[in-house]
Amino acid sequence: MSMISEAMSGTQQTAQMQMTETSNRTKKTKVSGKTIGEPQLSEQAAKYYEELKKKYSNMDFILVSADQKEYAKSKAASYANANKMVVLIDEEKIEKMASDENYRKQYEGIIANAASGLSQLGKQLSATGAKVKGYGMQVNDNGTASYFAVVDKSLALQKQRIANKAEAKREERKAEAKKAKREQQEERIQKSRDKNKADKAEESEDIVTITASSIGELINKVNNTIYTSMSDYVQTDEEKKIGQQFDYVI
Repeated sequence: MSMISEAMSGTQQTAQMQMTETSNRTKKTKVSGKTIGEPQLSEQAAKYYEELKKKYSNMDFILVSADQKEYAKSKAASYANANKMVVLIDEEKIEKMASDENYRKQYEGIIANAASGLSQLGKQLSATGAKVKGYGMQVNDNGTASYFAVVDKSLALQKQRIANKAEAKREERKAEAKKAKREQQEERIQKSRDKNKADKAEESEDIVTITASSIGELINKVNNTIYTSMSDYVQTDEEKKIGQQFDYVI
């Protein structure tokens, strides 16, 4: 009887230890850092999440609660960061990444690929002439990622306006000998200064959000957006008149 009691006692202790271990894995707590909604992680997942953020410290992680995934997807661009690529990832993925090695490797691979493309992304977006207000990625449920960039086209458009005005001014210089023309030129310079204020007021209309399934596609879409906006640029009536009307009165 004594041996049976001891065996039962040992079994109970083992069961208690297993229950305690399970409780530690399933007990959820709020996490630190940037969040959307009120995500909670188990102790194991919280520890892994901190390690993940340190591993990719050049990225800005935002943890999303399970009930806010669709909202985060629809508002992804509003979380864009101009200095770091934002990574939107939900609590369910972090939990599974913490406990499933194969799943972890798959999704860390997605994040690692994005991290390696950061340098290329920054340089390429800068080369478009657009002002990138921020960019980021969202880790999807199907083992892929979506990328997004918030772009202000006004800088590229301003360059186009400057180029158009420079061309017009070359024509204008042909008539600089006439006093009236010189006075017109000075007046236009002043108007150009005043117009800068109007350009700032229109700036919000030039902000667009571009999404893609890869960094390469995102770069191409940004390039195409800027190219199209510059091609569609139409000179104002005042700009068309510069260099085309001359005062022949002496």
